[in-house]
Amino acid sequence: MVSVTQSLSPNASQDAKDIALWLESLALHFKPEEIAEIRRAIEFAVPLYADATELTGVPVLQHALGTASILIGMNLDHEAMIAAILHALPDYLDAWMEQVATAFNANIVALVQGISRMEQIQIFSDLHKQEKADQAQQVESLRKMLLAMVDDIRVVLIKLAERTQTMRMLKGASPEDQQHIAREIRGIFAPLANRLGVWQVKWELEDLALRYLEPELYKKTAKLLDERRVDREQYIEDVKAQLKLELQQAGITAEVSGRSKHINSIVNKMKRKKVEFSELYDVRAVRILVDDVKACYTALGIVHNLWQPIPSEFDDYIAHPKSNDYRSLHTAVVGPRGLALEVQIRTHEMHQHSELGVAAHWRYKEGGKSDSKYEEKIAWLRQILEWKEDVSDSGENGDMVEQFKSELFQDQVYVLTPQGKVIDLPKGATPVDFAYTLHTDLGHRTRGAKVDGNIVPLNYQLQNGQRVEILAAKQGAPSRDWINPSLGYLHSNRARAKVKHWFKHQHHDENVAQGRAQLDRELHRLGVGAVNQEKLAQRLNFHKLEDFLAAIGRGDVTSRQILNAIQEESPIKAEQPVKSLGSKSTASRTSANGVLVEGVDNLMTKMAKCCKPAPPDQIVGYVTLDHGVTIHRKDCAAMQRVPEDRRDRVLNAQWGRKQDAKFSVDIEVVAYDRQGLLRDVIELLAKEKVNVTKVNTFNRINQAFMQYTLDILDLEQLSKILALLQHLPNVISAKRKGQR
Repeated sequence: MVSVTQSLSPNASQDAKDIALWLESLALHFKPEEIAEIRRAIEFAVPLYADATELTGVPVLQHALGTASILIGMNLDHEAMIAAILHALPDYLDAWMEQVATAFNANIVALVQGISRMEQIQIFSDLHKQEKADQAQQVESLRKMLLAMVDDIRVVLIKLAERTQTMRMLKGASPEDQQHIAREIRGIFAPLANRLGVWQVKWELEDLALRYLEPELYKKTAKLLDERRVDREQYIEDVKAQLKLELQQAGITAEVSGRSKHINSIVNKMKRKKVEFSELYDVRAVRILVDDVKACYTALGIVHNLWQPIPSEFDDYIAHPKSNDYRSLHTAVVGPRGLALEVQIRTHEMHQHSELGVAAHWRYKEGGKSDSKYEEKIAWLRQILEWKEDVSDSGENGDMVEQFKSELFQDQVYVLTPQGKVIDLPKGATPVDFAYTLHTDLGHRTRGAKVDGNIVPLNYQLQNGQRVEILAAKQGAPSRDWINPSLGYLHSNRARAKVKHWFKHQHHDENVAQGRAQLDRELHRLGVGAVNQEKLAQRLNFHKLEDFLAAIGRGDVTSRQILNAIQEESPIKAEQPVKSLGSKSTASRTSANGVLVEGVDNLMTKMAKCCKPAPPDQIVGYVTLDHGVTIHRKDCAAMQRVPEDRRDRVLNAQWGRKQDAKFSVDIEVVAYDRQGLLRDVIELLAKEKVNVTKVNTFNRINQAFMQYTLDILDLEQLSKILALLQHLPNVISAKRKGQR
């Protein structure tokens, strides 16, 4: 562990003087206490970064401060500034999280951690070697995964600033690194800046990427712009003066400025329209900023009165905003000297949004109150995937990126294959889902999985940005456990359908045998006694028991469907008397326990401790002398031993429909003894939110026998618990107590 004790001294070196001056410049943007925290972050980083440099040759500390300086222009808060300064810590300090949490706060830790997680995206972003058919999908998936990986939108903005700083200094990198980073910028980060509306960053990233990817075209276009720069600047000054005068005479308060055209956008327009530089309308451009929407349209009228509009070159993005909420009026006119001129008209508020996008909303509101944290962030991130256009080019042909699908990325998880291909899955997906997405045969042969190099259970829920490797047998078949929803092996409907399809095409006799064994095992574990299987089959619309059993074996009938049918079939109906036991004809009454009891009204009921009945057990009531009615299972040994002279105390009973009623049930777990077995069982029950009221364990010949008393809601919950217990390591059986 590195201990940071060094502090800056303004007289220590020229670097320290530069840092001190930089800190002083922050007074225009941050409070004194915030600047003090930023200073502490620099003091924390100085000894760790030491003489380390970026691949551009720039010292790491200088790179970090350059990134932070860009964030000032994006109006981010002091926490983002600190995170930018500390963003490289994971490469230089092993226990950085503990030290940063102690020195600063959990927000800073989360921001740095988010930036660090995004680094892996860059590892796999060199997609130029892939087939073009796959390239577009992979670029888009990488962007989606990048956004889905972060919990705080500031992480993305800090990363954009860091990439911008790298591009500014890219001249010092090797030609190979220049090409790789420029492709990464064009394919991933510039489009992300566009979708977040951080236009200044977007434009700079696109121009710098073009400089290294198409240097000759960049130089040619830049030269054309520079050759006419003086004449163009004078022309724009004349236009501005004329517009200001006309607007002032019309009583409109306006700010008129020249608008620089970015090299990348000029090149893209030349390619798209297949025209030469001299044929572009918007090389000369001005922007008018006014106070309200009404003034926008008034200013538009003035512009069109001054100069002749060019047909088909008018766009009203105020009445019809772009999908990223960009609003402005765009028009092209034949200006002075007969030269084409583009004019943009918008309010100051529209301009702030167009320049800074999300970042514009993230400074303190007037009066010092902060925005309501990240409710707006969530709305923005959800909107991102609904955008149907991407106006920036991300590839050679300018059309690499397919349109976003109208789905919320919060419902998806993005993971990587060992080769770096991005796979999108439904949230909650497991390695088995992942395997079936890659190939059906791989899914069938799956026997294990590694996530980020570590072995994980096959029902492990994958997280954004993880690398998944499937361990498969040379030949194999899916497990029937995979289609048991209680065990959580499959989350994707598509993968589940593939497993069911496999079983459906196996031999009929084998499916029948498997189905019979599965049904018998389920009935035995639940301890529901004798159940008419023919009637169960009919309840699930099967005419023959054999077809019903085959469907269970194939996985077409789920455990939940079986449970529902059992609960509908098993309880005694009110009109059915209990054979061999006394009966009464008086009306049934509902007890406080949710049990319908035949007999006298207002009798207290309680569950028998000897058999502990629970739905859908067949039940009877026994009238005691001083404890009301005790509810027993119909097959309870105590009820079979009731003397003949007390048979009139036995009442018909059945389960009512009381909501949220809980029942006490005893279960038995038998397992080969091992260290941590009891802990694993208790943790599983706690995770399922089951109340344990009694525990009894003992060992015999290396086997552990555990008995638990649980409060359960219904048979479905009991079935899920027993299934999960059955799949714990070393567990031999898990069943309801009293079943042989």
